[in-house]
Amino acid sequence: MTQHATEATMQSSDVGDTEITLISHVLCPFVQRSVILLKEQGTSYQRLDIDLANKPDWFTKASPLGKVPVLMIEGKESLFESQVICEYLDEINISSMHPDNAYEKAHHRSWIEFGSGILGDIVGVYNATNKAGLEQSLRSIQTKLSQIEKQLSQGQFFSGEKFQVIDAVYSPIFRYFNTLEKYVDCSFFEALPKINAWRHALSQRTSVQTAVAIDYPERLETFFKARQGYLASLIP
Repeated sequence: MTQHATEATMQSSDVGDTEITLISHVLCPFVQRSVILLKEQGTSYQRLDIDLANKPDWFTKASPLGKVPVLMIEGKESLFESQVICEYLDEINISSMHPDNAYEKAHHRSWIEFGSGILGDIVGVYNATNKAGLEQSLRSIQTKLSQIEKQLSQGQFFSGEKFQVIDAVYSPIFRYFNTLEKYVDCSFFEALPKINAWRHALSQRTSVQTAVAIDYPERLETFFKARQGYLASLIP
């Protein structure tokens, strides 16, 4: 179990100097959403990584669903569910990382939910027991990314030049492919120029790069192997 702290300054009057702690897991993509937002906002926080296979006794009370992330705020009940945490962090920050326009904000939230489906397909890739199952999940990912391609603007991020909550959500999704493309065919990115450019722009963001540990790729490969699916047989 490791603990990390940022050096940034708290900006929110809602929490003031109150200590906040993000309960997390080193590989969880949903945790990464929250970490990226915290870093983008410059909010001071403590990070506590736990072993989900050996959860501490106190975790059940903090997380009724037994999942990470969990945001613990001194003197308040814990918050759980990743997007709930993201919305809270956005609301207490001085400047929102959502569009100002109500329709555009709802539009972003729709595609945020869509991104969770891609994460489900990624689970299908590493849990597939045979080549056919793995390829089916990859085709589903390709179909979903093709739909998003049509939504992207000409800017470097989802809707222009401003990094927003939706960009924090998709950053961990694209990070998976840095490892997956070593072992499976991810050439569909070549036919999706806007997606490919967005993926690259997100990967250059400091908040995205530092949302995971330096040894994240090695840990992810170890995780894939432990699933003992078809993908595991492709990794030396």
